[in-house]
Amino acid sequence: MRKLAIPVIATLLVAGAAQPAAAGHGHHSESSKRLREAVTVSGVRDHLKAFQKIADRNDDTRASGTPGFEASAAYVKKKLQRAGYKVTEQKFVFPFFDELAPAQLTRVSPAGPAYETHTFDFSGSGDVTGQVVPALNNVLPPTPEPSSTAGCAAADFAPASATAPQIALVQRGGCDFAVKAANAKTAGYDAVIIFNEGQPGRDTLLTGTLGGPFDLPVVGLSFADGSALATAAAAGAVTLRVVTSTFTDPNATTSNIIADSRGGDPNRVLVVGAHLDSVTAGPGINDNGSGSATILEIAEQVSRLKIKTSQRLRFAFWGAEEAGLLGSEHYVANLSAAEQSKIYANLNFDMVGSPNYVRFVYDGDGSDTGTAGPDGSGEIEAVFTDYFAAQGLASDPTAFDGRSDYGPFIAVGIPAGGLFSGAEGVKTEEQAAEYGGTAGEPYDPCYHEACDDISNLNNRSLSELGDAAAHAVYTVGRLKGDLAGAAAPAGGAGGASSGGSHGHPAS
Repeated sequence: MRKLAIPVIATLLVAGAAQPAAAGHGHHSESSKRLREAVTVSGVRDHLKAFQKIADRNDDTRASGTPGFEASAAYVKKKLQRAGYKVTEQKFVFPFFDELAPAQLTRVSPAGPAYETHTFDFSGSGDVTGQVVPALNNVLPPTPEPSSTAGCAAADFAPASATAPQIALVQRGGCDFAVKAANAKTAGYDAVIIFNEGQPGRDTLLTGTLGGPFDLPVVGLSFADGSALATAAAAGAVTLRVVTSTFTDPNATTSNIIADSRGGDPNRVLVVGAHLDSVTAGPGINDNGSGSATILEIAEQVSRLKIKTSQRLRFAFWGAEEAGLLGSEHYVANLSAAEQSKIYANLNFDMVGSPNYVRFVYDGDGSDTGTAGPDGSGEIEAVFTDYFAAQGLASDPTAFDGRSDYGPFIAVGIPAGGLFSGAEGVKTEEQAAEYGGTAGEPYDPCYHEACDDISNLNNRSLSELGDAAAHAVYTVGRLKGDLAGAAAPAGGAGGASSGGSHGHPAS
């Protein structure tokens, strides 16, 4: 993605300075002011500069399974120990994937230009030249609403030639990408192309993950290219060359860094989480150095100010989020029933410094996007929306769809909420009018790219969302009694427009 020319605010804004206190609702807005003023953009950026230096020394990445992640984890661990937290490192095994060179997809006969393509995560390496064979049930033209189940059954592929390489061409929809790829392999194909389904929002170049190691090349295409290729292959023989170069380690090791406060009720634990890993393609300074640096700064200032909370605070820095929320899933899956019952709530901060940002709040009560979290999630949403409203700041809801590290928590009934400044989604005209920035451009033009470096940040976003994060940690951390009903209901501080969620492409 090209770098979006949005001026980053040069002045380091002090978080929370000269802001009016929110009134009422039991949200401790006046009380949180001391913490908000202590949590500064300069403090957050000091951690971000450290992450950038770590990436600079480690092939420009901080991905789980790489030395860059190990150094990031060591940095966070040291800072938390110095701040007086009880720190543990929870190691786990996961499948590591890296693309060693960009995929190539070219038409050999009839001769034609190269296609814009992308290697699926966990694709195998290979160099295959063969005839393209469309799946038997691609839906062309596509229906107005997604309906394709192409490739989801073994019988959806004609048996491949036993004497010459062939490449399966299959449409998105109906099942996981891994199912389509496995069925094509079972039918005898040597490589797989998966193209987008064709509806608005499902028509661009398709990217995705197979979820685990696979031994054939698997690449993506846009709907326009895929459907045109399917039409051409139906009319006569079309030969393509597919080249992928990848590395997979099914038994790589990474870790979660978990830091517990010394005070607070150990039977009521507020987990404040952010994923520490980047993608392999870049240093991940916004995604998600920004969230990690913000909660690290909050943890340090809570300790320095000797803030007392009702709940035990647990700051969690997740590994392998970019591989599919694996760190938070491992953490939740390994809680005993007794330990799980002690988790009061989860606050999640995944990207809070996007250059073309919006103040997105997870729609915990489902009132704007239709999907609610467990009881108490609406109250957490209200902590954020009421805070922003009291500061005279708008906020927008974003879908509570489990595509970040709060997902494993809500899956077991733990209330959750958080903030998000936007990823690959495109800013609307209405959002540009409200928040500034540029309509028609991504919230983060360097999302999952090499350019997600220290220049890929907006200090105003870091300040405003950092203040709100500090306020929420303080407020939810000090609530008495059960979370549900402890806070005022959400007050329409945002519009009904959702900005899309950070996470991993669905089937």
